[in-house]
Amino acid sequence: MRFSPEQIIGFTRRLKLITHNMSHETIYQYIWRDKRNGGSLWTYLRQSSKQRRKRYNAYDSRGRLAEKRHISERSSIIETRTTKGHWEIDTVHGRGSNHCIVTLLERKTGYVLIGKSKDKSTASVNKRIISMINKSALIFKTITADNGTEFHQYKKVEKACGVRFYFATPYHSWERGSNENVNGLIRQYLPKIESMSNMTQQQCNRISDILNTRPRKRYDYKTPKEMYFGI
Repeated sequence: MRFSPEQIIGFTRRLKLITHNMSHETIYQYIWRDKRNGGSLWTYLRQSSKQRRKRYNAYDSRGRLAEKRHISERSSIIETRTTKGHWEIDTVHGRGSNHCIVTLLERKTGYVLIGKSKDKSTASVNKRIISMINKSALIFKTITADNGTEFHQYKKVEKACGVRFYFATPYHSWERGSNENVNGLIRQYLPKIESMSNMTQQQCNRISDILNTRPRKRYDYKTPKEMYFGI
């Protein structure tokens, strides 16, 4: 199921599936011992090799869009994560084609929606966003995006769906940390080196179902699905 060792321990303790005193470190030790013996368990761990480049006093030309609402204009209640309906959005790309996916992450519960787009154009991305919102029957009040040009026609989504868009500060990925985190989880199933040209919406739905039923430490090992729907 690709749970991390920490998720395995937290989830099984919560459901009282284990009675002895085992820690996630015990599982890691088992995995590394398996690797030394030629095993492949370690390949199921989430790997993170993303390199971040510091930028000092560099002029940022991204997202220069008139009338765009900055994240600082959001209601302070959104920061508390106490109400549902406030989402973060991003696009994730593969290699060798223009195909991509759109990810929507609900801030309070961690519930995620994934949609396939044939390219990164504003028309294609908007079409997918509107479809995802209308088909989900979930609560949508606000959406916070980065400064990618694919979101420059955000007003069309606002008009079609009655949501309000906000934009993070360029290169401040931590302002949308929840979405950045779930994108990393998605990379388990859609590595950067693979093209998304053959990806289907059904496959996107399957990945989101897996992530929405995966226990999360921040929710005391409840799943995003449990958090959102209370089941």
